[in-house]
Amino acid sequence: MPDEVKEPVSTDLAPQESAVGLTMWNDAKLMNLAYRTAGMLAKSKIVPESYQNSPENCLIAIDLANRQNLSPMMVMQNLYVVKGKPAWSGSFCAAAINGCGKFSPLEYVFVDQGGGGCFARATRLANGTVCQSDTITMQMAKDEGWLEKSGSKWKTMPHQMMMYRAASFFARAHCPEVLLGIQTAEEVQDVHGYEAETKATTTIVLDMKETEDAD
Repeated sequence: MPDEVKEPVSTDLAPQESAVGLTMWNDAKLMNLAYRTAGMLAKSKIVPESYQNSPENCLIAIDLANRQNLSPMMVMQNLYVVKGKPAWSGSFCAAAINGCGKFSPLEYVFVDQGGGGCFARATRLANGTVCQSDTITMQMAKDEGWLEKSGSKWKTMPHQMMMYRAASFFARAHCPEVLLGIQTAEEVQDVHGYEAETKATTTIVLDMKETEDAD
């Protein structure tokens, strides 16, 4: 673990941003408190594997949680590393939109165009404007190459994938702040491909000398 910046020990239970705009990235006291919290989370057996024994990863989760006023555990359960990139789960994207307090609950509308498609819409509470995403269609998935990626879920669960993509399109158009500029897992996979499944293999080594003795 890197050396901590020397500061008096705080009695606060959780890192909080100060009223004057200080964060753990520009205040040594908050950084030390956040890093101690990250160390405790990293020792837990119920956090996702990519965060276990990795206080550095937990620290990033704490930072994102502070920015969105969420529990660090919620962030860790919904932030994945896909092809080396951090990415939100598709379900988190919809939850973030619904939880931001700016819109009515997100709804999905399915259409027949483009071989079947879907768009997401919601009403902006501040002025009653109906906002909607672009329509995500199977023709779009084919044209963009999403359909042909090895392991693509577009072939086996197209309706769910259209909903995930419609939600991410909605967020980027109408409330990009809820995703903090981070792509969803489906966006990363559609562009960079899916992780190849690791197949377990068992190697059996025979002791030829013992076999000959047995004969």
